[in-house]
Amino acid sequence: MKQYDNDTGNLNAPKSRWEEKAATAIRSRRRFAIRDYIGTLDPLHDCQEISYLVSCYEFPWDTTRSLEFALFRVFGVAKGTPLLVQTGEFLQRTQKRYDDTVLILSEILENGYDSPRGHAALVRMNKQHGRYQIPNDEYLYTLSTFIYEPSRWIDRFGWRKLSEKEKMAGFYFWTEIGRRMGIRDLPENYGDFERFNRDYEREHFRYASDNELIAKATRNLMLSWVLPRPLWRVGEPFLHALIDDHLLAAIGMKAAPLWLQRSVRASVRMRGAAVGLLPPRRKPRLLTRISTPTYPKGYAIEELGANK
Repeated sequence: MKQYDNDTGNLNAPKSRWEEKAATAIRSRRRFAIRDYIGTLDPLHDCQEISYLVSCYEFPWDTTRSLEFALFRVFGVAKGTPLLVQTGEFLQRTQKRYDDTVLILSEILENGYDSPRGHAALVRMNKQHGRYQIPNDEYLYTLSTFIYEPSRWIDRFGWRKLSEKEKMAGFYFWTEIGRRMGIRDLPENYGDFERFNRDYEREHFRYASDNELIAKATRNLMLSWVLPRPLWRVGEPFLHALIDDHLLAAIGMKAAPLWLQRSVRASVRMRGAAVGLLPPRRKPRLLTRISTPTYPKGYAIEELGANK
């Protein structure tokens, strides 16, 4: 697939400053070289570098999948979905809404929130959100899914589990983004934020027709990437098998049979185990440099998000 440097349109993008620091670990053929290098870093002060190495070198596929399923968790919060339906973005421009979300977050994750591109993506995201009156608790919950869903997914399905430093770096990385978004009452430690995440789901996950509308549009988009439309019904249970029953009930989707849940989850775990037997990744997987359906020739940050 064609890659882009979206600053210049050139195919050869400059190396990340973190790749220069981690060059020895990246060049190593040892499977755990990057993990061991991360072990020498500070999860607070080096959270941007650690998050980059985890998401772009160690677990790029798992990070992408986990954040896709994190979207579904937001759709389970019934009090928040009427606004999502009202904007029309999730229902009428589902692919664009997905691509815009992925690219804005990837700009920040791949470049760092202190970089010019990361800062520009944050400004663009804040401008998009600033059009609406979104309650602080909904911001907090959405932010928490970016911290805990990748961690939970990787611990279940990744080729290795995340280290404590990697988990803490994710916490510091996303909470700093939360501060720059103006989110209030951010929990001060990993455990408190995770308890908030669990308690919020217990209190606010409940069925609503708006939940179902948005979740089905997103599910169908994901199915369209791998199956022709006539086979979507066949593919639905396989996707549902990776979603817990509490969330499925909140978004109006039927749980997959237990045997299929076990089979699908075992297959994803086997994929992770197989990745662990492969040589380590030598080049980062950067979503900002890959053509998307919405932006096949690249994009500018100011194009991301709704235009109106």
